Amino acid sequence: MNVFGDLLSGFGTVLSPEYLLYAAIGVTLGTFVGVLPGIGPALTIALLLPVTFSLDDPIGTFIMFAGIYYGAMYGGSTTSILLNTPGESASVATAIEGYQMARRGRAKAALATAAIGSFVAGTISTLLLSLLAQPVARLASTFRAADYFALALLAMVAVTALVGRSVVRGLMSLVFGLFLGLVGIDALTGQARFTFGTMELLEGVDIVVVIVGLFAIGETLYVASRLRHLPEHVHPLEPGSARHGWLTRDDWRRSWGPWLRGTAVGFPFGALPSGGADVPTFLSYTYEKHRARDRAEFGKGAIEGVAGPEAANNAAFSGVLVPLLTLGIPTSATAAVMLAAFQIFNLQPGPQLFDTSPELVWALIASLYVGNVLLLLLNLPLIRVWVKVLQIPRPILYAGILVFATLGVYAATGSVNQVFMAYAVGVVGFGMRHFDFPIAPVILGLILGPMMEVQFRRALLVANGDLSTFVTRPLTAVLLACAVLAFVVPYLPRIVARLRGRDSRDEPKKLVFAEDD
Repeated sequence: MNVFGDLLSGFGTVLSPEYLLYAAIGVTLGTFVGVLPGIGPALTIALLLPVTFSLDDPIGTFIMFAGIYYGAMYGGSTTSILLNTPGESASVATAIEGYQMARRGRAKAALATAAIGSFVAGTISTLLLSLLAQPVARLASTFRAADYFALALLAMVAVTALVGRSVVRGLMSLVFGLFLGLVGIDALTGQARFTFGTMELLEGVDIVVVIVGLFAIGETLYVASRLRHLPEHVHPLEPGSARHGWLTRDDWRRSWGPWLRGTAVGFPFGALPSGGADVPTFLSYTYEKHRARDRAEFGKGAIEGVAGPEAANNAAFSGVLVPLLTLGIPTSATAAVMLAAFQIFNLQPGPQLFDTSPELVWALIASLYVGNVLLLLLNLPLIRVWVKVLQIPRPILYAGILVFATLGVYAATGSVNQVFMAYAVGVVGFGMRHFDFPIAPVILGLILGPMMEVQFRRALLVANGDLSTFVTRPLTAVLLACAVLAFVVPYLPRIVARLRGRDSRDEPKKLVFAEDD
């Protein structure tokens, strides 16, 4: 009953006109960005991070950021279905069947099952988040320094090993992020590290500068460089009234099962390190294809192939918030950007957050319910407006993003040098994307690296320098063992093939569980 009392208190906060406006702005911006090819929620939140320096209300800020994340998940399905170009990587599975439905004149049905499935999955997964958040936070309050070190190491290693096509490239990205996190004053000894005699680096590398550089500037340069390779033809919506153009009775019958199954897959995977939304969307698609009565329809526009992945996609977001709010551990690049936003307001997500800022936590959770309703009201009636967004000239759009990023960094730091640093990081990010280096390990190394170092040294101080403290405590040992296994998982198909005497060359060289999202 305490959970529902706290949740009602959160609704009391969110339903005020001011915070409803924040939620509406967030979901609108998120949907707008979600329909644009190559631009995801991480880029949008990165662009708006500098704006948070002028805001003194963390509740409204995080309500808006949560709306952006949810809205981008919704909006990505529109581009997948009408343009066959996912707005973000988690919408790839939706494009397989959604675009084929649009080609058969069933674009409205595909958009409707995606929107309603997202609403159903978002509502159920947010309810699960409401029920699980406090118990997980109470469990996290028993963690010691060694446990937090092992947990941070697991998150970084898992993302590095499972995201991207090369473990070596992932490790190089992680080392780059860890190096950036070491710049500045040592938290325990007060010694300057890697400042090269520059006063501006004594406070460390500004997280906002790196995030805007990598996601806003670097990602925009990369997407702009590929403009000629992106399709321009938007598949039109079929004419007809909403009464006859959305879901038929048979569509409802075939969709409700995938919605529920997608939710059941998406939520737990979202809570795992590097789980994100990519893995559950493809798992949902594969399962729906496997259990379908008419498998031949898959690849030609099966509605189950849209309903399941879209439900899994949106359920994963609530799962991502479980470790972020209760442990302070981001499991995706977008969650890492949100963690940076917490740090701007001098807030540290974790078990203490539920005691020190309960109003913020429960207002954020309640805003997810409100955002779901707002998105359902926005997506279907205004679908033709979102289609018009796809017709904005790409050069103007991406030039505008670069201008906004430049102004944001300068407004936040007041330093031209920091603007140059952001563009330098952006050029590095562009090169990383061009040569297939994952971006997420850089952000996790930058944000989690200093925390992991402090917890490692605290654990050694408590244990009088005895390294066995990391293997004698069962929880720490299990987390470290999982970190080691994370390097093995991508190569399991080849390992199993060799053990069974099959030709391992027939198996994929490395499983890719997710892209940067």
